[in-house]
Amino acid sequence: MNNSETSPPAFQWEDWYNAIGGRRIKISEVENILTQIREHQYPRFKGTVNSERVEFSSGALASEAVKRKAFELGADEAGIAEIEPGDIYQGREVKEKYAVVVAQRMLWRSFQEVPSNDSAIECLRVYFSLGEVVIRLADYIRSLGYACTVEHPIGDSDVLHVPLALKAGFGELGRHGSIIHPWMGPLFRLGSVITDMPLQTDSPIDAGIAAFCDNCRACRIYCPAKAIPDKRSPEAGKDHLGNDRYKVDTGKCFPYFATHNYCSACLPVCVYHHKEWARDFDGFTTKLFPDVELKDPPPPVDPEIPKHWYPRIHR
Repeated sequence: MNNSETSPPAFQWEDWYNAIGGRRIKISEVENILTQIREHQYPRFKGTVNSERVEFSSGALASEAVKRKAFELGADEAGIAEIEPGDIYQGREVKEKYAVVVAQRMLWRSFQEVPSNDSAIECLRVYFSLGEVVIRLADYIRSLGYACTVEHPIGDSDVLHVPLALKAGFGELGRHGSIIHPWMGPLFRLGSVITDMPLQTDSPIDAGIAAFCDNCRACRIYCPAKAIPDKRSPEAGKDHLGNDRYKVDTGKCFPYFATHNYCSACLPVCVYHHKEWARDFDGFTTKLFPDVELKDPPPPVDPEIPKHWYPRIHR
């Protein structure tokens, strides 16, 4: 299966970094985790498929088994979505039909101040931890006799995790461009395993989150780069509920993200569900609203490369 004509190109990280003069953030813990991902996870993406296939009497039972395993491995959410051409990046080809989408929440205690070293390290910690989940989940699916492909949370994926997660029922798209989950809020990461194993898909949900975002502007107000829009963008297409999408100005967002500890300010300032999701369940004392360091943003950049569409907000 090939991508659709409207699919975005994969994000060209190095080209974007070059547009701002190169990489500027040096956090040793982050570099160590990146090294672990490259050296200890990338080589484990592929594996041998068991020649004896386990046959399930229904797609529902197969999905139940796979999701149960995902939770056993440490996922906080798991769902199944059928892959469509619009879920595939430009220039990529996917043979598999289904995506097993998994999520893992980030620790609220690490986002008490943003941007910060703690928030940057926590993002990478979960990329590694969730990477282990998708790698081991792929091993499990192969042990059942079905081929599959790892789509790592931080890897060079062929599929778009966000639209697949929306179809798998993970929540709704927020004003800041990330998914807001009914009980995890926006503070989680995504990965997936794609396969032709016959599975029953989950369904998108309408939990009133999009309507909430239409009335709330917390992430826009506290975005240090002023990159989050006032209004939805008809040019960005529709979300799974038929709403015009909110689209962040990447040309403003990326320079700030890439010079200030990978920012993430828009996530912990979200006030969805009265911040019931913003709790520390291990007994640490935390506050409900982070300290946000609003430094002056760098100039916007718009590199002349293939890139997804985004609005140029107030510029």
